[in-house]
Amino acid sequence: MATDKKYEVIVSSQTQYVAEQSDEQNGRYVFAYTMTIRNTGNIPAQLISRHWVITDGRNQVQEVRGLGVVGAQPLLKPGESFEYTSGTAIATPVGTMRGSYQMVAEDGTQFNAPIPEFTLSVPRVLH
Repeated sequence: MATDKKYEVIVSSQTQYVAEQSDEQNGRYVFAYTMTIRNTGNIPAQLISRHWVITDGRNQVQEVRGLGVVGAQPLLKPGESFEYTSGTAIATPVGTMRGSYQMVAEDGTQFNAPIPEFTLSVPRVLH
């Protein structure tokens, strides 16, 4: 059993601009993001908490920490995935999000699953 694969969770994202909830004239740009969390390791692991770093186009940073995601703390067996959709608002038409999920494996080992940085962008703003 390769220990480097024991605790491994891969995170991917998709984003969408939510025009109907945004107020561009007042600097409120709302984005939905769908996260897919897949346990690619070989031991069950539970998502306990999250840490987000949300940066707008003016380099204003919001940090968000909390238990679980969308009210859940999913337990992922090897090969299983969990998907959820949530949202955020920033003050500019373009920004980024990144962070990590704090996981606990079945054997009690705690580890972080990194969330690769992804872009929040109003359509047709970035080329």
